[in-house]
Amino acid sequence: MIKTRALASALVTVAALLAAGAAPAAAQSSAAATSCYGGAKNLNYRYQVGPKDYGPFTTSSRCGDINMRLTTDDGGFLYACVVFVEHTDKCNHDNTYSLHGTPWATVATDVKDGTRFVLRVGPYDTDAQNVNFQLAY
Repeated sequence: MIKTRALASALVTVAALLAAGAAPAAAQSSAAATSCYGGAKNLNYRYQVGPKDYGPFTTSSRCGDINMRLTTDDGGFLYACVVFVEHTDKCNHDNTYSLHGTPWATVATDVKDGTRFVLRVGPYDTDAQNVNFQLAY
């Protein structure tokens, strides 16, 4: 009887917390990712010799990072970096690019809300002729 009451009490507490908005951490991070990626911009890259700039964009509270993924799944890849236009004309991470494919990946992490930036994109190789991608920020 005591175990049954303790179990019932625990279930009531969990239900109250969920009703009050205290979702488990996994549910919160999943909801945050859905919110962040749900507002992603669709962009297109066409092959050119040098890198191409997209933007400027301004970060919001929707995402804590600047994220990118390719939506053209032809085995191609793009290099990308972020330029924080209020501070520099060079890429983040000591002016280096990161390689991006179809999974979501961060281009810049822990970016403050209201930060203006440009996404600089270049081809991994000549296979990147016409590549659709998404940017979430």
